[in-house]
Formats: sequence, structure tokens, C-alpha cells
Amino acid sequence: MNPFVGVSEQLLTVEQLRELLQQPSTQPNYYFLRWHHKVSGIVEQLPDEFPSPEGQMFNCDRELRWKQQSPGYYTVLLLSNTGKESAFTPVGEEWKTEQRAAYGYRRDETRFPQALVYPDSLDIRISSEQTKTNKPKLAQRYFIDRKTSTVHFVALTVEMPQ
Repeated sequence: MNPFVGVSEQLLTVEQLRELLQQPSTQPNYYFLRWHHKVSGIVEQLPDEFPSPEGQMFNCDRELRWKQQSPGYYTVLLLSNTGKESAFTPVGEEWKTEQRAAYGYRRDETRFPQALVYPDSLDIRISSEQTKTNKPKLAQRYFIDRKTSTVHFVALTVEMPQ
């Protein structure tokens, strides 16, 4: 495991952002898009409504976060387990990571104006009888500065079954 945090060297257009998000990578990918008035929830396909002003794509190796800087242009933050990527400028120097299980809110628990949608297969609380055991489970990865032991980023990720 070689943790890396980086930011895109230049602003990306909508087409460049879509291409980056759809590059072949460790599957499956999950997406969470945010608009001013709604969120997509965690979905397995890039929604037709793409692009959104901000959002994230994550899998077991990385999380990509994007945010609109001006109409049609986005900056991207990469939180990765797989080392440096040439298209990204490093943020910080030495990172370590810790991974923990993540728990979504139950569908009957009101925490948001509308229910937060995510695939049942990601819910760690659902027993293996109700969902296939070969499905990934939702997790979070803490990116910690080695020198100060300060958590700077918490990335969504998935734990792949062993």
C-alpha cells in the first residue's frame, strides 16, 4: 500500500472529467453526486444528470473528488492507495492510512430530508444470508499525516471480500 494525495495539475473540462472517472480501474466503482438541491446517493453507474457541481467516485483503491471552479471546469482531488499519479500534484509528503467499516443510516432512520440511497449490498449490517458474500462493503479510509498524526482526509472506499 502506497498512499498518495494529489490535486489535478489543471482544471478539467466536463469531457476530461468524465474520461477520468470512466478510466479502467479496480471494479466496481461507486459514485456520489451533489447538487445544491439534492444528492444522488451512492450509485453504481454514473447518472445521466452528470456533471454535478461536486461529487466523488470511489472503489477499493481510490477516491476521486471533483468540484466545479467555474462553469464547465473542475478541480479534482485524488486520495489513493496505489501511489503517485503523474497527472496530479502531490499534497503533503508522507501519508499513512487506516481503514474502518462505514455504516450508512438505516432506511427507516430520518437524518436527511429524503432517504440517502445506497445499494443494500454495501451495507455491512446486512447478513450474508440477505446479500451475496462476494460483494464489497462500504468502508472509510483515513489519510493521516505521518509527521503529525493528523487525519486530513476521510475517503469513501469499499472492502473487498477476502
